[in-house]
Amino acid sequence: MQTSLYVGLSGQMALQKRMDTIAHNIANVQTTGFRGETINFQAVLKQAGDDSVAFADSGKTFISRESGGLSKTGNPLDVAVSGPGWLSYSTPNGPVFSRDGRMSIDNGGILRSVNGYPVLDAGKSPITVDPKNGALSIASDGMISQGGKQVGAIGLFSLPASAKLTRFDNSSVVSDKPAEPVLDFVSNSINQGYLEGSNVEPASQMIQLIAVTRAFDAVTNATETTEGTTKDAIKTLG
Repeated sequence: MQTSLYVGLSGQMALQKRMDTIAHNIANVQTTGFRGETINFQAVLKQAGDDSVAFADSGKTFISRESGGLSKTGNPLDVAVSGPGWLSYSTPNGPVFSRDGRMSIDNGGILRSVNGYPVLDAGKSPITVDPKNGALSIASDGMISQGGKQVGAIGLFSLPASAKLTRFDNSSVVSDKPAEPVLDFVSNSINQGYLEGSNVEPASQMIQLIAVTRAFDAVTNATETTEGTTKDAIKTLG
């Protein structure tokens, strides 16, 4: 049995998934607060007769938690998080977490994300301000002042390191484990008038894409060679 053909196919499938992941990262280089993806591959041992054969599995995808760079916008309704904390928004599917701090105030005074979801405070409640009482001043601990009075606070949340993150709208994520409000504003802070960019490094991703493309071509050539050898053997024996 030509197990090498199946090994090659498993390698092609794994490399194709890697190419798709890199392409998705590159497409979101300019997406505010975007977190790139990476894949962890490993060999899967299967028994083929008396021999153990190592196949490449499709890999597990992880969302990177590395921070992106901050850029100044001067917009008082833009905020960027420094540190590992996350902003949280209320959606019909429950709370989601994001590093995209583009906000707006609707006619009812509710502070909303760029996609229209209510921004949550540390108690996971929507934040309401007076849309007619002037600009908001947001302190590094998330405290919101308006007209010289404190009117609320933007919540920051910590996601467990072991939590599995899955994508939601835009650059938001959903955690499979509960988030905890951030109380430590030494390693975490909110920067008003700034936005965080994507954490994807374009040059690094392009280098990886070239390497994966070459590896895919090499596996394809090896598979075609093996297939050709098998066909020649069948013709000769036939």
